[in-house]
This record gives sequence, C-alpha cells and structure tokens, in this order.
Amino acid sequence: MSGQILFRGFNIVNEGKTFYGDLLVCGERIERIDSDITPAAAAQVVEGNGRWLIPGAIDDQVHFREPGLTHKATIASESKAAVAGGITSFMEMPNTNPATTTQALLDWKFQQARQTAWANYSFYLGATPDNLTEIKSLNPQNICGVKIFMGSSTGNLLVDNPQILEHIFSESPTLIATHCEYEPSIQQSTKELKSRYPDAQAVIHPFVRSAEACFESSAYAVSLAKKHNTRLHILHISTEKELQLFDNKLDLKQKRITAEVCVHHLWFNSQDYERLGNLIKWNPAIKTNQDQTALWAGLLNNSLDIVATDHAPHTLAEKNKPYWDAPSGGPLVQHALAMMLSCAKQGKITVEKVIEKMCHAPAICFNVQERGFLREGYYADLVVINPNKPQIVTADSLLYACKWSPLLGETFPVSVEQTYINGACAWNNGKFITQNAQQLQFNS
Repeated sequence: MSGQILFRGFNIVNEGKTFYGDLLVCGERIERIDSDITPAAAAQVVEGNGRWLIPGAIDDQVHFREPGLTHKATIASESKAAVAGGITSFMEMPNTNPATTTQALLDWKFQQARQTAWANYSFYLGATPDNLTEIKSLNPQNICGVKIFMGSSTGNLLVDNPQILEHIFSESPTLIATHCEYEPSIQQSTKELKSRYPDAQAVIHPFVRSAEACFESSAYAVSLAKKHNTRLHILHISTEKELQLFDNKLDLKQKRITAEVCVHHLWFNSQDYERLGNLIKWNPAIKTNQDQTALWAGLLNNSLDIVATDHAPHTLAEKNKPYWDAPSGGPLVQHALAMMLSCAKQGKITVEKVIEKMCHAPAICFNVQERGFLREGYYADLVVINPNKPQIVTADSLLYACKWSPLLGETFPVSVEQTYINGACAWNNGKFITQNAQQLQFNS
C-alpha cells in the first residue's frame, strides 16, 4: 500500500492521554502525528467529527478452532469478527484437533492464517509431557509463546507432572502462558458433586472449579517462575485470592511474571448463572461478586496487566446440553472492546486505561514489534470509535460462526466504525473491505 490516509481532527487516545489532532498514514505505517497536518493532494481524508482514534487492540488469548473443530469456528470467521470489534491482532491457542504441539503443526497454522486471517496473527505451541525438544527449538522472534494447561484440557495437553514442569519452566526460550487450575482438586470436586447433583445447572460451576483450585495452581506456577527466572504470563485470573501473587509496584517492562483478566470475569459474576446458564460456563469459572469487584481493583492498580477475551466458541447445540456435558467457553472478540469502553462510560475505568490494558500492555508483555501504540513509524493498526453511537447486540449482527452470544440484547453506548490493518481499511461501517493481515513478529 503506497497511498496516504489523513485522520483529521480526531480525539486521539494513546499512552495515557487523549488529545485533539491529526494522524497521517503512508502505506503500512504511521508517518506523522501532529496538531495540524497538511496531506498530499491525493491523500484520502477521514474526518474525526467527534470520534476517537485508538490503536488496534491485541488479544493474547483466543481459540479459533482450526484445524479439526471448524464446525465451531475458523481462523477466517473469528478473525473477521475480531476486526469488526476493533481487535487487530490475535494470539491463538493450541487446543485444536490435532493439538498444535509440533513445529510442523505450528507451520500449518501460520500457512492457513496467511491465506485466511483478517487480523494480524501468532500462535502458541502447546506443551505436552513429551515435547520438550520441540519447545527448546522455538524461535522467540516468530512465536508468541508456549501454552501450558496446568488444569484439564483436551488430548495430551495437560501437564501437571512436577519434573516435566521444572524442565519446561527452566528451558523454554519463549514466554510461558499458563491455564492454572489444580487438576486433582477439580477431579475430586467433579466426582463428588456429580454424584450428589446429577442434574445440576451451571450455577454449580464455580464450586466444581473452585477458587482454591485456581489459587493453588497459580501459586505453583509463580513459584516455578521465580525459581527459574521464567517469563511467565498467567491467563484469565478469576479470583480475589490470586491477586496477592502479583506485583503492582514494578513497571510492566520490568515484570517477569504478568497476569491477565478476561472481559467475562469483569462483566459477569455468579449471580448471572441463573439467567444465562451454560452460556457463561467458562474455565476458570465466573465467580462471586466479591471476586469480580476485586478483579476490577486489581486491574486498576496494575496487579492485572492485560484484558483479553479467551474467545472460545462452541455451537449452541453443544452449549444447550445438560450442564455436566456442555463444553466451557464462548464467543467474545466482536464485543470485548465495546464492553470495556461501556464500562469506561459507566465510570468504572478510564478510556485511557482501557487502551493501556487492551492495546499497549499486550504489546509490551509479548514484546510485539511496532504495534499496540500510535507512534510514528509503527504499523498503522487503527480503530475509529464513535463514542455517541449505541449498538445493540442482535442475532443478525453476530459475525461468529457459532451465531450466538451471551451478550444478546445488550446495548453498548459506543460503536467500532472503522478498523485499519497495516494501513488498509478492513472494516467500514458494517462492511469488510480489505484483507491485509501479517504475521506478528516479536523482539527477543
């Protein structure tokens, strides 16, 4: 792309500030940010008219279900939904079929994304009890990290043997991201509660997958990381107790151990199971109002570094099964940014803090090259937000392949009007325009 685009007269939200100004894109990159820019005669001009211009969000935890589970989702379908929601880059998880546990399977995903992804992409390699050689051979500039399921998962992705974990934590050349739930505790509570309540509803889920199971596993992961000086990122923190494990005094760039909270743990609490049932059955479970309140406090005081989605679609038929048989997970990428900006409108968080946690912090935590900020010379991953244009989540508006959402009927006070990927408009007021995604690169 060689043309110029001038974003003129926008409220630019970036690096803790909101200021009125112009931003000039030339080709794939941001060329200039200033108070008043005169473009070339042939430049396309996008007028602000009271709208916000923000960096594209980076989602460090999605499940796009390809290969092998494409009846639920594909890289193409879910990345389109992400772009429509203002997410311009994603990092996708390994629990597909087959699971992404070798370099060859990783290469297949990258090739598929080159052909079909609408947002910039990277993929995790899944740790298993016997693939340490694969892990040690990874190039940290080409992959976002290694994913360890320290709680139950599919196939052979569960890794809970202490000796194997010691080796992975001490020898991985890349960031390690963990799903932390203590497996023996979950197995025991599942056995006991299933026997007592064979017809249980989803309200039982936070007891099956308890706060204690989360804390025990997260504490163990933190102890391993401290022992081996591992770069550890703990995914989807869901409890108040876990917050004590994380340092909120260090600057993010100095942290070796970071933590993430997901939008559903901020948006919902256990009282919502009565209304939504299996539609909000996630692992780790959505927990109490007290936990939800503590997670918000942890986000604001920087104990929690990133807001992500854990987007994990299943078909509605699968979610409508009885509780014990229904899978965990749900779709969120199309609405996560709008959810957080709605919370900003409610006064729970500032708009600048939302951008920090969804755009800047993922770029810092994962050492993403030249993305996540509005800076001269960076890739032009941009999102135009209309802060005064409400959107209602309707069945017809859903872009997920699964065609359902736990947010159906919600009204958000803001809308994502345009999304630009590497300088090209990918989403414009309800229409997909240009597919221009690239593989993410990382600073080692």
